[in-house]
Amino acid sequence: MTTLLYQTDSYLRQFDAVVTAVESEQRRVCLDRTAFYPGGGGQPHDLGRLGAWPVTQVKKEGDLVWHWLGGEGLPAAGDVLAGELDWQRRYALMRTHTAMHILCGVVWRDYGAQVTGGNMDPGEGRMDFEFATLQKELVGEIEAKCNAEIAAARDVFVRILPREQAFAIPDLIRTKINLLPPGIAEVRTVEIAGLDLQADGGTHVANTREVGGMTIVDYKSKGAINKRIYVRIA
Repeated sequence: MTTLLYQTDSYLRQFDAVVTAVESEQRRVCLDRTAFYPGGGGQPHDLGRLGAWPVTQVKKEGDLVWHWLGGEGLPAAGDVLAGELDWQRRYALMRTHTAMHILCGVVWRDYGAQVTGGNMDPGEGRMDFEFATLQKELVGEIEAKCNAEIAAARDVFVRILPREQAFAIPDLIRTKINLLPPGIAEVRTVEIAGLDLQADGGTHVANTREVGGMTIVDYKSKGAINKRIYVRIA
């Protein structure tokens, strides 16, 4: 089992870990603990280094997190490696992911629209909502409200709760389809104080002011009640 350091400390940039398994053909290793986010919920996996090797891909499989390595050779099981994230990329993704939650929180609070999909890259992302119509005036209104929430400097809290306690929270799942596995005993939640609270596994900044600013750069209709909003952060 890999201890998921990123779940409780999104700002951890460096860490030491023991190699617990090596798969030479795939050039990947498993660690006893990791700060590398393996991807999920629309957020891409982290990049960085483990010892002398660049980390090119990260993926969670069951209770294990695997790290694909570039370069020559491979470490051996039992080796202790120093891990270091590509912090500029990770921090951009943290700011972006929090911006997406601000967008989701504003749209849910003021318009009652559920999320039907989303994706992000460092500094930009898109989110799909159940809107029957979406026009320029409404888009401008949403953008202004999101930037007001950023300027409000709302704290962001991460908690890991027992399943029953988490699911007692109203509207915990904001997506049209519940993507949480049915057998999980604990649920990680992300709360933007006074705005948004939902189940989420990604990495976030500690306060909305760190997002900087949000611009809605485009919007499109993806179906009768499915509208896509594209955002970029400053």
